[in-house]
Amino acid sequence: MKRNKILLVSLMLLGSVAAVQSCSDEFIDVKPSESMTIDDLEKFNNDNGATYFVNSIYAKFLDWNMSTFAWIGVTSIISDDADKGSTDGDTGSDKNLLDALNITATTPSFKELFASNYQGINRCNEALKYIPQLDKANPELRKRLMGEAKFLRAFMYFTLVKSFGGVPLVDRVPILGNAEDKKMQLTRVSKEEIYAFIEKDLKEAIESLPGKEAYGGTEVGRASVGAAHALLAKVYLYQKKWQLAAEQCDLVTGYSLTPSFIDIYKVSGENNAESIFEIQGSGADAGRAIQQYSKVQGVRGTGGWGWGFATPTQGLYDAYTAEGDTERRDATIIHRDMTLYDGRYISSKVENKFYNYKAYSSAFYDKDATDTNIRYLRYAEVLLIKAEALNELGQTSVAIPLLNQVRERAKITPTPATSQADVRTAIWKERRLELAFEHDRWFDLVRTGQAQTAMAADGGKKFIVGKHELFPLPYEFIMEAGGLSQQNPGY
Repeated sequence: MKRNKILLVSLMLLGSVAAVQSCSDEFIDVKPSESMTIDDLEKFNNDNGATYFVNSIYAKFLDWNMSTFAWIGVTSIISDDADKGSTDGDTGSDKNLLDALNITATTPSFKELFASNYQGINRCNEALKYIPQLDKANPELRKRLMGEAKFLRAFMYFTLVKSFGGVPLVDRVPILGNAEDKKMQLTRVSKEEIYAFIEKDLKEAIESLPGKEAYGGTEVGRASVGAAHALLAKVYLYQKKWQLAAEQCDLVTGYSLTPSFIDIYKVSGENNAESIFEIQGSGADAGRAIQQYSKVQGVRGTGGWGWGFATPTQGLYDAYTAEGDTERRDATIIHRDMTLYDGRYISSKVENKFYNYKAYSSAFYDKDATDTNIRYLRYAEVLLIKAEALNELGQTSVAIPLLNQVRERAKITPTPATSQADVRTAIWKERRLELAFEHDRWFDLVRTGQAQTAMAADGGKKFIVGKHELFPLPYEFIMEAGGLSQQNPGY
């Protein structure tokens, strides 16, 4: 056997250690803790070994550069749902720039966003390369694990294409010194090619993944066939493939809305009947927590415990109030002089007026390692995706009851909208109120063409049409590409 090197990285998720291989491109390299020869792959030739490869992918979502400060910045702070927060003098590296839409190719959060997702994609490619070689592992398990890896790779490429448009399509483990592989890593392909690749991965994942009910114990939260259908519906939505989006929504079965909205975000509400896919965090084990996700957004100042970044805007608070939506408002926004669901009192003297309630951890509120999960796909969103798709197909009367299911759970009156245009606006508004701080708002504003108006209403911020629809590719990547990839317009 050739003695190519693979890298063994100690990563904690579901009690696992994962084998991953470094990319040849330094910019998106996964740093190892130790190395071994390919001969040692035999040590992984069993069920546990096969699972380790995929657990390493899930573990990437726990990292600071993947799910915490940069991600909060480029999805929440940059939008009209959140301000920078913290204190005037604490810029958060670049969070003041994101908040003001004063972004450039050297803004650090974009480098973090780009690099972290390629690190995760590298782990997916590792899993897809090595798991088929593990012939002593259960064949059905290997099939499922390959489906999980393809779902997670599609998830990360979806993040990249929403953020940057066309990006390099790295669909295999690069070979060190191979010129074609180097070129692959540094050459952008079109966004259409990336979307086609995402669709292919998800369709193949659907053929391999079980239903949510197949997972129990430590396996709860793994990607299911329902998650793959839901993500594919969302991918189609972003491309305005309305009929296909609606059809995928119909295939998301076995889920239901949680009766009380705030219960979704408690530990007791994790992976419940509404949950389709969420990243798992555990405060009991620091190695399995989403690194400082809760602390970064925690209440700051006298009586507080966190950094106070990504504070809800007055505009978001007022949007709930205008709709008579105190149910979701008071489960999404912490404010001064408030008692939380667990009895913790928020002083009137804390630094900022508002804080993100969905990031709150009751048992580990002041710890770096908290038990908060990130909810990425919920059944409520599937209802709203289907409503939007059907409305765009001219089936407005069928879309309205779906929208009203979400409103009914929020204890607000049915929508008064009846025309296609009014229902479209109502669905967009509902997505904001339902999904605030679940990392969708900025991308929703861009894809629906609302961004310029929404940002102007958020303190007069200037969204430049033809530029800000995409983030700038990191300066370091453009320099390393040496002409193989061009920067996005306006940067």
